[in-house]
Amino acid sequence: QVTLVETGGGLVQAGGSLNLSCEASGSIVNINAMGWYRQVPGKQRELVASETVTHIAYSADSVKGRFTASMDKAKKSVYLQMNSLKLEDTAVYYCNADVLAEVGGRVKQQQYWGQGTQVTVSS
Repeated sequence: QVTLVETGGGLVQAGGSLNLSCEASGSIVNINAMGWYRQVPGKQRELVASETVTHIAYSADSVKGRFTASMDKAKKSVYLQMNSLKLEDTAVYYCNADVLAEVGGRVKQQQYWGQGTQVTVSS
């Protein structure tokens, strides 16, 4: 079993910054990539930013230049630095991990999700 725990969400004024953290624990054999998604009511969950173990980074066009995901493989953690926050960044942010995990005595590639953390940007 693999668990992801997110911290760092909250209320911030437009133009401000916030940093989210996510730490993975459990039967992880290796990590391929970690990242962050977000979701608002009535819309699909969307990929915000991610980083692979080979340091290939991705960020959505809507956050490019403002948000950066960075992974620390040794700590099994991923961070999301969010700058110049906008009202439309308000959402529940979910940590995601693409890992090789021991499941039922076998090593399998699996995706895991955190419980989500609310980010609210106010005017």
